[in-house]
Amino acid sequence: MTSTLPPTTTAAERREDRRGGARPDARGSLALLAHQIRYEQLSFWRNPQSMVFTFVLPIVIISIFGAVFGGGRSEEFFFGLNGMEYYTPTIAAVSVLGACYGQLAIVLAMRRQTGILKRLHATPLPAWVYFAGLLVHCVVVSVVDVALVIGIGNLYGVSLPEGWAALALTLVLGAASFCALGVGVASLIRNSEAAPAVVQFIQFPLVFISGSYFPVHAEFLNDVAGLLPVKPFNDAIMASFTQDAGFQWRELAVLAAWGVVGALISVRSFRWDPRPE
Repeated sequence: MTSTLPPTTTAAERREDRRGGARPDARGSLALLAHQIRYEQLSFWRNPQSMVFTFVLPIVIISIFGAVFGGGRSEEFFFGLNGMEYYTPTIAAVSVLGACYGQLAIVLAMRRQTGILKRLHATPLPAWVYFAGLLVHCVVVSVVDVALVIGIGNLYGVSLPEGWAALALTLVLGAASFCALGVGVASLIRNSEAAPAVVQFIQFPLVFISGSYFPVHAEFLNDVAGLLPVKPFNDAIMASFTQDAGFQWRELAVLAAWGVVGALISVRSFRWDPRPE
């Protein structure tokens, strides 16, 4: 009996055939990507609790700082910046970190534990489409978060960013890097119950030593934090509010390097199946 597959069929194509689908062409891949982005968006917006806390927490924090510093807008707080000029970009950065790193790592751990990732991996959906859909979804959520924080900051007298192009590049690169790190951390989490603790164990120290909630004057801590991803992200976003600041290439390079580290960990360690207890 002769094979129904042509003799030039590769092993990867034979695996695709057994999984019930042909390898999608470029147009088909884009359609799959658009569908995956839509799915992630619908899953997010139809979960009111997740949606509310994702957007309300940064709004509450920046509003509290606005109430604290609202009576002294002209007083210098840190290197020529008043309180709201300092906290508007740092809280915007924290909101991106939460959406792209913390929330993503927890969601992936939960989807693995419940078997969603295992079932998804058995479909013809390419892995890159799935993760690209997650990335675009996180960027969209981050843009909304940052816009809300900047808008509230503007109500308290903070000028709008001067470098919109620099802000856009920083936001996209930061979101991509934190997503890669989120996937990498999710790869190391043993079960979904431990996910929040593991995520916060890493996130909280980074946020505090990076000056997100208060300026850090210790030179050693600033040097260490400058080699980690959060402080460069804070500094790059803050610079976009300064006239003629331009692109912060050093900070962007650090972000990109951490994105590569996260991607390498993800590729080597990511698991679709739940780990046996």
